[in-house]
Amino acid sequence: MRKFVLGLCLLSLLPLATALTQSRPELSRETREFISVDAPAVALAHVRVIDGTGGPALADQTVVISGGRILSVGPAASAKIPEGAKVLDMAGRSVIPGLVIMHEHLFYPTGRLALFNEMGWSFPRLYLGCGVTTMRTAGSVEPYTDLNIKKMIDSGRIPGPKVRVTGPYLDGRGAFATQFRVLDGPDSARRMVNQWADEGVTSFKAYMYISRAELGAAIEEAHKRGIKVTGHLCAVGFREAAALGIDNLEHGIVVDTEFLPGKQPDVCPPQNETVAHIAKLDIDSQPVREMIRDLVARKVAVTSTLAVFEAFLPDRPPLQQRVLEAMTADARTQYLTSRARAAERKDSPWAAALKKEMQFELAFVRAGGRLMAGTDPTGNGGALAGFGSQREVILLVEAGFTPLEAIRIATLNAAEYLGESDSIGSIAPGKIADLVVLRGDPSANINDIEKVELVFKDGLGYDPAKLIDSVRGSVGWR
Repeated sequence: MRKFVLGLCLLSLLPLATALTQSRPELSRETREFISVDAPAVALAHVRVIDGTGGPALADQTVVISGGRILSVGPAASAKIPEGAKVLDMAGRSVIPGLVIMHEHLFYPTGRLALFNEMGWSFPRLYLGCGVTTMRTAGSVEPYTDLNIKKMIDSGRIPGPKVRVTGPYLDGRGAFATQFRVLDGPDSARRMVNQWADEGVTSFKAYMYISRAELGAAIEEAHKRGIKVTGHLCAVGFREAAALGIDNLEHGIVVDTEFLPGKQPDVCPPQNETVAHIAKLDIDSQPVREMIRDLVARKVAVTSTLAVFEAFLPDRPPLQQRVLEAMTADARTQYLTSRARAAERKDSPWAAALKKEMQFELAFVRAGGRLMAGTDPTGNGGALAGFGSQREVILLVEAGFTPLEAIRIATLNAAEYLGESDSIGSIAPGKIADLVVLRGDPSANINDIEKVELVFKDGLGYDPAKLIDSVRGSVGWR
């Protein structure tokens, strides 16, 4: 009876798989250059499955992919492999869901006049090559560029992850970036939300100088359109934003100004004052615990971006040749100079602040909060697209999460927030075959998340080494 039911389940998936195959876009020569596995059916045999749910790793499994979707997952000894399938022996490897990363950008800091250059050529390749199959941009400086890059990826013209485009930053008076549109009140916030919702963005991000009135108007208008709002806030505190209905908060407590003595309503204090105060804050104190309970009760998600903050610490992250090789000579010099300056700052509060952030994130999750993972490839330029995404997962384990929890935070948690957990974020029959094959076992050693051997997106296997090698010397330029 059990075999009969399983057979019915597999048969029910076949029309879906066939439909997906038929709707696959025609891939360009540029995209096909990076595809190493393209077959009607593929079996990943003898692989360790880490399914993204937080459940234990399963050894010696076979994952069958057909028509761009996962057809079956089960013990290798009893796996039913379709006739003619391409069988890949994955002994010694692990497979995890494609990473779903939530604080991403297609731009990179240049260090001049707070200008940011779009990395529309290199970043999609880096993200995909490092195992990111779905990403949400968290604020845009060139929204039309981001939307067009998404269309080019979706149509098969260029390689890259699936992109969920966030609209231009919603920032108020005091905004420092020369590429930002500055809001001048609630009505302008409403107009901006509707304008960019009409253009096709699927989320919005409020930024540091937005006022409570502007933020409330933006949230109300976005929710009318069925669109969520996140925020890297400063003038508005976390509990104020939660009361206004915000869906997501970026970076965590290290940017929350509500605990700063003398904080004035709708005023953004200097960042160094906030960080210095957070570095001394007791995460177990009643006010912080109340804030956490409030966020959890209101179902406000938090996006962790430990990798971008780690770069402000002396001698962190570990210097990797692959990161330096991806940069232009100018970008490399700029980053190494910033890194050297960090080593000279003996009184920097960032080391203590990063530990507090890690404690906050662990406490938030233990209280029932939804934590997601992000890269934020800005800061001093050390957290690059893809590489920084992997580093973020490693840092979650340093924060106290188990490797299995960290992988869930970077996969299924985000898919659930996006409302896409029925198709991405975990490994299960019927889901889209967005998968990452790793050498080793990240459930035992999270550093193995950097050992990407093959990345499947929509059932097609991409060569990560080729993708990463293709952008050598490009970050900071294109």
